[in-house]
Amino acid sequence: MTQSTKPVTNYALPDHLLNLLGQYLQEQIAPTIEIDPTQLAYRWVGGHNGHLEPLAVNLFLSLDDLHGIDIQKAKLVQNTRQFLKGYPANHVLMTGTRGAGKSSLIRALLQAYHNEGLRIIEIARDDLRVLDKIRAAINALPPDCGCHYVVYCDDLAFNGQDESYRTLKSVLDGSLDSEQDKLLVYATSNRRHLLPQLMKDNVNIYNGQTDEVNPYETIDETVSLSDRFGLWLSFHPMDQNTYLHIVRHYLSLSPNRNLDNMNDIKANDTQEGSIATTHNTLLPDNIRAAALRWASERGGRSGRVAYQFSRYWIGQTRLAAEGSQS
Repeated sequence: MTQSTKPVTNYALPDHLLNLLGQYLQEQIAPTIEIDPTQLAYRWVGGHNGHLEPLAVNLFLSLDDLHGIDIQKAKLVQNTRQFLKGYPANHVLMTGTRGAGKSSLIRALLQAYHNEGLRIIEIARDDLRVLDKIRAAINALPPDCGCHYVVYCDDLAFNGQDESYRTLKSVLDGSLDSEQDKLLVYATSNRRHLLPQLMKDNVNIYNGQTDEVNPYETIDETVSLSDRFGLWLSFHPMDQNTYLHIVRHYLSLSPNRNLDNMNDIKANDTQEGSIATTHNTLLPDNIRAAALRWASERGGRSGRVAYQFSRYWIGQTRLAAEGSQS
């Protein structure tokens, strides 16, 4: 039997196609997640095949700088301290009015407890599918690293077609390895139940217009995610006196003292009694009127609005002082 002597032809792709193919394969392969315990904070960037990007965190904001939310702050601090001590602690959902200090509390917690091992990983709602990878990376850390990680998700909410919430449900409570000794989820949202609750769902149930055999399970599904957060903290709109108190506090933190009566504000803040009875004597009339006008133009009072006003007032005062000297 004779063997064929026909030469073998080698086919090769052009170089530009090989480069494109290599780039595509590289994008499809998720990189290994590595976490450095000495890094205080990370942010997940790049979508499903992204990576943890170290953050240079500004630790200027302290828990004492946050006013008007004392009850919420105390509960969150207690839960975090339990977590850092290795005691049972809960995932936290902070809901309510915008600008009330929900996100600021997270930054202040890191400032207060980073020396005790608190670390933060910020993740966007659209990237929640990578939570399992992050959890695996945390579990791979040495047992003696002494770090406890809070996964922080800001402005968390889902629409009816978004399926990424199911991953979050599993991490919170549901999977066999959903432990809470090394990782907790702290989330903020303007919506308490995270998933939309539609009036038409109730109407369809009551009128028998739904095609579902067990229509009440739809309602259970909409509340099942928020139920897996063990601690709910609600933030409400603040009254005028609390708003003015926060304005006064931020102004007193300014290194510039060329403001009318700002030295008096700083001194009296340490002797303050009732906010409701002392705000008129502690805050100069011109600043008080400007702060209230600022809040009115912004459509509401909040800690964020107070902070923004303080930046506006300090900035314009410094600019005016600089102009008068030239």
